[in-house]
Amino acid sequence: MSVWHGDLHKRKPTGGKRKPYRGKRKYEMGSFPVETVLGEHKVKLYYGKGGNIKVRLVSTKWANVSDPETGETKKVEILRVVKNPANVDYDRRGVITKGCLIETPLGVARVASRPGQDGVLNAVLIEKKT
Repeated sequence: MSVWHGDLHKRKPTGGKRKPYRGKRKYEMGSFPVETVLGEHKVKLYYGKGGNIKVRLVSTKWANVSDPETGETKKVEILRVVKNPANVDYDRRGVITKGCLIETPLGVARVASRPGQDGVLNAVLIEKKT
């Protein structure tokens, strides 16, 4: 079963029922979110409209962490997921999304990219380890 983004199921502004005049279309089709977790690096490819390729990050243990003070970016290993403010359930399961806090050898970093849609995990250092 897939996600559908059509609006033929909605009601009229008066409250009356609207009868669909056609079936579903492929361009109205959506997809389920890819919930990136901590683990072995795994990427999934999807073909979008016009033959465009979408890269989705299924699981990873690496992140590109930028230090705003020095301007340096390093590829470091993720030790653990500290907190995910997007969803309490994601917090418990350790799902990585944008805005999630991850612990690295450099310190605590905030995820700046959307790994489930961009296929890459970029983060900004917010708390250095001493």
